Amino acid sequence: MEALKQIANIAGYSGLYRILKPSRNGVIVESLDEKKAKTMMGPTARVSVLNDISIYVDTDEQSVPLGDVLLAVNEKYGETLTVDPKGSPDELADFMASVVPDYDRDRVRQADIKKLIVWYNILRQHAPEAFEKAAEDVTPADETVATEAEPTAETPAESKDETAA
Repeated sequence: MEALKQIANIAGYSGLYRILKPSRNGVIVESLDEKKAKTMMGPTARVSVLNDISIYVDTDEQSVPLGDVLLAVNEKYGETLTVDPKGSPDELADFMASVVPDYDRDRVRQADIKKLIVWYNILRQHAPEAFEKAAEDVTPADETVATEAEPTAETPAESKDETAA
């Protein structure tokens, strides 16, 4: 999910933010809501890009990227997410188990599940491109294969330069 590289959570602030421009003095962000308020976050702000967040699981991988979890929620529930982030702990646990069956029940807290639900709703409403680009993510893998084939073609040219020197 390429769009998650531009969306962040900021500790101490509610909601999600689109990263507009990083700078030496911090980062300029825009809130993902109706207001679209732009703010300068200083260098001490704890900005977490959603692409770098993952959910703990009880498998050999030990975590699943947040993008994969959001796609799983989207596939299962679409636009009609019926789970309330203020629901009971059992409801939250059942929701999480339905999306990521092997999530680590000891390390994934209720607050994490609540954030997942809130973030999903914000992304569905204000950044639907985060879910639309999932189909396009297949094509860059094809380009990577072609790119990996190119260096072998350049290797003979490099060896010609060495013989000429």
